[in-house]
Amino acid sequence: MIGTQNVLQVALEQKHRPWVIFASSREVYGQPTKLPANEESQLQPVNIYARSKVAAEQAVNEARTAGLRTAIVRLSNVYGSINDHTDRVVPAFSRGAAMGTPLRVEGDKHTFDFTHISDTISGILGLIEVLVNGENQLPPIHLLTGRPTTLGQLAELANAAGGNSSKMMMAPPRSFDVAHFYGDPSRAKALLGWSAHISIENGVQQLVKAFTASMNKTSNRKTV
Repeated sequence: MIGTQNVLQVALEQKHRPWVIFASSREVYGQPTKLPANEESQLQPVNIYARSKVAAEQAVNEARTAGLRTAIVRLSNVYGSINDHTDRVVPAFSRGAAMGTPLRVEGDKHTFDFTHISDTISGILGLIEVLVNGENQLPPIHLLTGRPTTLGQLAELANAAGGNSSKMMMAPPRSFDVAHFYGDPSRAKALLGWSAHISIENGVQQLVKAFTASMNKTSNRKTV
């Protein structure tokens, strides 16, 4: 939150003010009472991370009132790189499947809206174009698929992509996770002409292949 405030303050002090895009999160909604959640759904954060995102959104809106061109994007479970934090669920499952190890599934019926990084980038680029053209009245925008996937389904996709026959380890859900989320992407379609193109099946398959290639490359180095 402090970092966001500092960026906004510096931007406002410039003679030629830049535009600012704030990357918020689906976590600002907490557990929505109705799905799919849209951008007007009630904000009810349930953890410190989500509360910091809500506070930062408020700061961004205040900076807009002060004359800064701003936009807020709410992202949802972005994945797609082997350099991501390996404790996040998609890279964790993909890496585990590539290694042939059992996947630990904490809450197999929990559902999330997984969005590939390439789709996320294309949406942000579209948003930049709008801001560069002078728009300063954009409402918050979802960049997500609108498709729910359970953690159990995600684990099965990763295992299938990696040819992993190890039995999954089922565990209780984490106490700080919401149980179900997926969002409505129609505003991004209407305002940016954007929609997600990479399905969770293709995205996970690509990521498992990338982990496999990376591990093979590392193994080859060790044998040289």
